Amino acid sequence: MLYRENGQFKTSYASDQQIFPIAQDRLGILLLIAFAAVVVPMVASEYIFRAILIPFLILSLAALGLNILVGYCGQISLGTGGFMAVGAYAAYNFFVRIEGMPVVPALLLGGLCSTAIGVLFGIPSLRIKGLYLAVATLAAQFFIDWSFLRIKWFTNDSASGSVSVSGLQVLGLPIDTPAAKYLFCLAFLCVFALMAKNLVRGNVGREWMAMRDMDVAASVIGIRPVQAKLSAFAVSSFIVGVAGGLWGFVHLGSWEPAAFSIDRSFQLLFMIIIGGLGSIMGSFFGAAFIVILPILLNQIPAWLGVPISTATASHLEYMIFGALIVFFLIVEPHGLARLWSIAKEKLRLWPFPH
Repeated sequence: MLYRENGQFKTSYASDQQIFPIAQDRLGILLLIAFAAVVVPMVASEYIFRAILIPFLILSLAALGLNILVGYCGQISLGTGGFMAVGAYAAYNFFVRIEGMPVVPALLLGGLCSTAIGVLFGIPSLRIKGLYLAVATLAAQFFIDWSFLRIKWFTNDSASGSVSVSGLQVLGLPIDTPAAKYLFCLAFLCVFALMAKNLVRGNVGREWMAMRDMDVAASVIGIRPVQAKLSAFAVSSFIVGVAGGLWGFVHLGSWEPAAFSIDRSFQLLFMIIIGGLGSIMGSFFGAAFIVILPILLNQIPAWLGVPISTATASHLEYMIFGALIVFFLIVEPHGLARLWSIAKEKLRLWPFPH
């Protein structure tokens, strides 16, 4: 009976259009953010930060950007890893070539560069869609990989093709400990999640969803396909580019083009499919599933005392991981976010059966 709307009356349009119209939701989100910002840095170990929390936050941000394009606008993309690479390498060049460049503006400028590339490769979406658009974005992935591997200017003339950053700080505060890196990524994720939630609730988000559901009918009622599709590519690429910069600057510290290969693009696509297409919360669920599950699959045999070799554990991880993905897609095609929505509806209606 703690999760009910009885007595929560709306007296204005603004109160009715809140992001979280139920008071329990607002309180729960505030408590969750406070727990993540205050309690987690005090109790989590360095391994938890490096192996789980920081990758989860950054991949959640990247999945959020991809979900805007695929889940809300219906434009299939297989080049997300390439757009992450653009954000990472552009931020790196701004950071090392401009004396005194702060890290936050460098990351945002890297996101803007990713936006430009995303819009450029999003132009084919005005004429093609479905599998053909997926192939076009896949070509973007291969072209971007080739560019950063062959054009030495992007890597500051590095002979090995590997780049690295150090001495990160914000407002004079160093970002050198796992807890500081975690809080830095958490701040980015909270800001961009709030921005994305407001975008999909407004006129822009309704245009995206109209294009996703039926683009011909959307154009008939006055929605311009050029503006809707390219704006989705722009917003998605910007968020993904910033996530790529965080992945390189904060999580890796030193990276090469292989860090943003086609495997990364497929990983992000699996995240939003498992978590739930067209759902902000689904991006978080999918990222948690992808990050935590392989670690659990590696640790469970040791917990059970079953001696298996490293190679066998690696193969079992891929087999079980794939089987679970297929299982979730069969049981709930709309992703884990749909299961979460069903649970919330049952709480709101309990104990009534209808």
